[in-house]
Amino acid sequence: MSKKQRIYRSYRLPADHSGSSSDEPLYLAVGQLRRPHGVRGEIRMEVFTDFPERLAAGRTVFVGPRRMPLQIRSVRQHNDALLVSFEGYNDRDQVGLLRNMVVAVPAEEAPSLPEGEFYYHQILGLKVVTDEGETLGRVAEIMETGANDVFVVQAEDGRAEILLPDTEEVVLEIDPEAGIMRVHLLPGLREA
Repeated sequence: MSKKQRIYRSYRLPADHSGSSSDEPLYLAVGQLRRPHGVRGEIRMEVFTDFPERLAAGRTVFVGPRRMPLQIRSVRQHNDALLVSFEGYNDRDQVGLLRNMVVAVPAEEAPSLPEGEFYYHQILGLKVVTDEGETLGRVAEIMETGANDVFVVQAEDGRAEILLPDTEEVVLEIDPEAGIMRVHLLPGLREA
């Protein structure tokens, strides 16, 4: 890779098991509603997305395990969170019913990214193969460390984990369409 890829947070939601088929659209979590704020129907939302500006008045989002469609009435920044209000939820008691529910958007509405940039959900589950052709396992988790992300690779037998830093020297290629991440194992990475 000629430059370090940028990876954006995205979290795939599990399927709604209320009798829906496997054809259910994929949803990505963009936040979680926490507690009501004030008395006019605002609720604090912890933000998961790297694109919070897309959560604007008039936008329809899907809330809770049944993906209830709600239209955003207003949204504003408040410290490290957003204060959101929804059409039809006009007071503290009404909006309090949404407490701790996940807010999602359809995956197809996620902003498209330039080449070499990916969402978490595109990387999780990728088969990890070394530049020598050895299969290490699958990406099970992505840890944010500050300096760079770290891919947690779970061996196929489930007994071993390898931690791979997201650096140019280690991650050679990420190809979600092929379902593969190609890596170069530096000395000591397998033992760590």
